[in-house]
Amino acid sequence: MTSESVIIKYKFMPTKILVIDDDKAITELMSLLLQAHGFDVITTNSGAEGVKLVVEKNPHIILLDLMMPDLDGWEVSKAVRKFSNTPILILSAVNDPAMVASVLDAGADNFLSKPVPTSVLVAHIRKMARRPTDALVIPKSASNAMRRNTHPLAS
Repeated sequence: MTSESVIIKYKFMPTKILVIDDDKAITELMSLLLQAHGFDVITTNSGAEGVKLVVEKNPHIILLDLMMPDLDGWEVSKAVRKFSNTPILILSAVNDPAMVASVLDAGADNFLSKPVPTSVLVAHIRKMARRPTDALVIPKSASNAMRRNTHPLAS
């Protein structure tokens, strides 16, 4: 049998995006826009709920607002980074360079200023989705223990 005669079918799952923004109109609009581009979208209007949804739903990408009443974008980024490497894209009307640097230092991967054209947002999401990432961060102590005789081919 040649490689040309073998047909492999892949079922691609859509990129799962978690949108966290306290403004319901924004989360509804983002959901509609992103679903129209083939993304699977989960939304919440609470930073605390967003952190819980990262654990429960394991999204591929997080779109996060900075200014929220319960947990703001900095706090959400820091909380998520304690257990996950999921890419975080900040969408904010605030475009102060010091604030951008601060949230990137807190764990966000990218920053876009609102309003952002849909095509630019989708391009950033697709770029982030192509980036290889491990969903969970393994603490160094656990990582050392896991390396011992846990390779799938180890005898």
